[in-house]
Amino acid sequence: MSQSLRTGPGPMPPADTPVTLAQILSAVRRRWLWVAVPTVLGLMGSAAFVTVAKPRYTAESKLILEARDGFYTRPDKERASDPLIDDQAVASQVQVIMSRDLAREAIQRLGLVGNPDFDPASAEPGLGRRVLAMLGVAKALPEGRPEDRVLEKYYDNLSVYAVGKSRIVSVEFRSGEAELSARAANIVAELYLDRQEAAKKDTARSASAWLGTSIESLRARVAEAEAKVEVYRSRSGLLMGSANSTVPAQHLSDLNSQLAAARTSQADAQAKAALIRDLIRGGRLFEIPDVANNELIRRLIEQRVSLRAQLALESRTLMPAHPRIKELNAQLGDLEGQIRGAAERTVRTLENDARIAGARLESLQAAVDVQKKVVAGANESEVQLRALEREARAQREQLESYLVRYREAVARDAEHAAPADARIVSRAIAPQTPSFPKKVPTIVLTVLAMLLLSIGAIVARELLTMPPGARPRTDDASAEPETESAPDPLPPSPPPSPGPKPGMAGGALSALVDRLGRAQPQGRGRRVLVTGLESPWRARRLAMDLGRAVATGGQAILVRLDEPGPAKGPGFAELVCGDATFLDVIAREPRSTLHLVEAGSVEGLSLAEEEDGIEIALAAFDQTYDWVVVLCHKPDASLVELLAGRVDGVVIASGEEPTSERLVDLYELAKGAGARDVIVAREPAQAQAAAA
Repeated sequence: MSQSLRTGPGPMPPADTPVTLAQILSAVRRRWLWVAVPTVLGLMGSAAFVTVAKPRYTAESKLILEARDGFYTRPDKERASDPLIDDQAVASQVQVIMSRDLAREAIQRLGLVGNPDFDPASAEPGLGRRVLAMLGVAKALPEGRPEDRVLEKYYDNLSVYAVGKSRIVSVEFRSGEAELSARAANIVAELYLDRQEAAKKDTARSASAWLGTSIESLRARVAEAEAKVEVYRSRSGLLMGSANSTVPAQHLSDLNSQLAAARTSQADAQAKAALIRDLIRGGRLFEIPDVANNELIRRLIEQRVSLRAQLALESRTLMPAHPRIKELNAQLGDLEGQIRGAAERTVRTLENDARIAGARLESLQAAVDVQKKVVAGANESEVQLRALEREARAQREQLESYLVRYREAVARDAEHAAPADARIVSRAIAPQTPSFPKKVPTIVLTVLAMLLLSIGAIVARELLTMPPGARPRTDDASAEPETESAPDPLPPSPPPSPGPKPGMAGGALSALVDRLGRAQPQGRGRRVLVTGLESPWRARRLAMDLGRAVATGGQAILVRLDEPGPAKGPGFAELVCGDATFLDVIAREPRSTLHLVEAGSVEGLSLAEEEDGIEIALAAFDQTYDWVVVLCHKPDASLVELLAGRVDGVVIASGEEPTSERLVDLYELAKGAGARDVIVAREPAQAQAAAA
């Protein structure tokens, strides 16, 4: 079922308390010379340094990046919106200012070649430097162009950076001469602006040269395309008429207009003839417009009126058979026939006009049909003609756009027509105070550093030389024994005494460590759960011995999940609840490298219910420690079941017989919870008794 290990006596040293502020102040007072001498030496050394150090002056010039093209100098396509200058654009311009070409030109303008501060080859190297250079200790003097020798010093003294999130670029230059630093910062900014303007001019010049060559060839292509259009138009008879249409199409349009007019005339004549016939049949000749407007018919009607009046006058005295009455009636009938004949002639005239209009309509319809065939036959030619016209139009538009761009490029190639996209907003002036060395801050910081280092050395010496047992406090060896609510089935263990206590024998402990060390977890340290039966002190002693043993070969921590007595401060319970940090709960066992975490106490907290918190804490320990020893004084079934599957081994400290029901139940509980290895450790006396 398990492996029995023998236990023997082992020491348990007292714990140590942290150093107090009073002890630190006392040690500093005793060794005040250790503080005074280094501090005074630091003061004297820093004062001497700032006195003899060569001053360095820093001048600053500022540029703002913005579009300088005005509305009238900007190309048409760029007038809608200003170009965007983002952080990437600002960073790119910073690198342009730091370019080597600009640096060489600045070096020439400033005359840095031959300046001892920038040109190391201007002075003859001493014998010592030549010897060190031959040995490879010191750098040999650079060879090549004079400007190249100065580049390294130039870049060491030049700083170019963007100011915050703005479009302001700061150009700083450091030099031993105030006037030189200001002049250098201004010259670098001016050279950048000149190069920007020159780059725009070069772009415009190259664009105008390319456009000039392209325009010549494009003009020839445009002329050729337009000539093809005219040749095809004349060959296919698609000559242009008025209203931007071809002659056949315009002829067809005219015929259609005449045809519509003929149809209207015919319909009008037919309608008038029919109306007049109806009026004649109704005896309403005078209502006919053409009859009423006829002068002959008007006179005949007047004669009829006078005859009717005469007939009425004669009829009062004469009978109807009287010759005079007959004569008047005959004249009246003749007049009626003349009027009717005139109306009939008008009708026949209108009918003749209708027939003429019909004949003309037929003639026009035939002409329209013929012209439709002509236009339909010309459609294919017109399609080809439109294709040629589109090609010619495209060539013409491209030529016109090239001409516009060419004129713009030629205009921007003029002097100051394309300003740089930046301007100087703050020119550098000669600084009055050096930027290096800062005398007061250098002296103050040096003195403070020496003071703190001296005090730190005193505190470290006190900690290293103080005897381990000089500051005893209550710990595992002097803790009060646990008073259990129910007595053990075996005789109760005596409370621990200040003298030696039983512990793991050396061979048995080594065997236990070797067996637990066989586990090779991936990506974390080894985890061991220690619990026990009977008195909780048995498991506590075994856990301490095991923790000290594994701490000698790596980082180890002992985590106590419960306490046999009252809590001693924040511990694992507060860590799981989030009420304390790792720094608050981790302490070091004084005479070893073993780290300890007490159990702690949180009201109403059950660790068995904090599964996620326990796993997070153990995972955090795995990142730092090679061994994590978890101590559970009481064999709490819920905690054992929770932790057995999360550790690499379970060690049960027990003095009972291997056949003990409690021991068997605890062993089976750990195995059933997923424990990989379960070991039962027994003390020497019980092991010997069991062997007998």
